[in-house]
Amino acid sequence: MSSQSVPESPSKPAVTTSVHPITRAQCAHQPLCPNADGSDRDAAHVVACHPEQGWSLLCNGVVLFDDTGEILPDGRCVHARRADLTAAALHRVA
Repeated sequence: MSSQSVPESPSKPAVTTSVHPITRAQCAHQPLCPNADGSDRDAAHVVACHPEQGWSLLCNGVVLFDDTGEILPDGRCVHARRADLTAAALHRVA
């Protein structure tokens, strides 16, 4: 991962943020993988899979966990939605 430094201001010290090397412009899949900010981000192709650890890296830079939790390329976390998905499944309705 590369780092970008935000310029120092008189009142704030410099802040370094991490930027994921995979960007939408580098996606070679057809059709292009969904953007990491889109609601369909989980549909991107898997570029690295570690089932023994419970996570996969998607083409759009999203780290997807087995419990459906995610870490987005900008560092934001999305909580697991497994309970929501299970509750919505028709075969679970009594």
